[in-house]
Amino acid sequence: MTDVHRWLAAHSARDLPHAGGSLYDHLLRVHAWITDLGLGPTLALAGLTHAAYGTDGFTTALTSHDDRGTLRALIGADAEAIVYRYGACDRDRTWPHLAETAQVTDRFTGHTGTLGPADLRDFADLTILNELDVAAHDPGIAAEHGAYFRRLFTSWAPIASPQVSAQVR
Repeated sequence: MTDVHRWLAAHSARDLPHAGGSLYDHLLRVHAWITDLGLGPTLALAGLTHAAYGTDGFTTALTSHDDRGTLRALIGADAEAIVYRYGACDRDRTWPHLAETAQVTDRFTGHTGTLGPADLRDFADLTILNELDVAAHDPGIAAEHGAYFRRLFTSWAPIASPQVSAQVR
């Protein structure tokens, strides 16, 4: 078991219910999907730990966003930055206009920042694959939010990687 898997186990990811089993199961699926699509090891590590600080849609955190150094030491600064950005995202203020503005609003600080092309692509890819996995494993979420995600993620095609845009289709 890798250090990251041990860290997830020590932080109870296996015990937290989530669409398709436990949070741990979900994190493994997102990590595997990113890896299978060839999106790179940094995004794959971020995918494996993307819920560490909780999210706007899954508020249970494995660790505090005030202690970023521990996760940074475990997965690297670049992957941790993706995890923080993903977890900190204020979805209502960010998602609808992301493709036009490249701006992400931090729900912890209220700060809005503009992402460069690579960071924007990583953010969009992780967000899309996460939500597609949740919808695939929770028919209620798929029924309630499927049309919204289809419209939103289709509008994100210009900022997402071609591999991920193909998954939306």
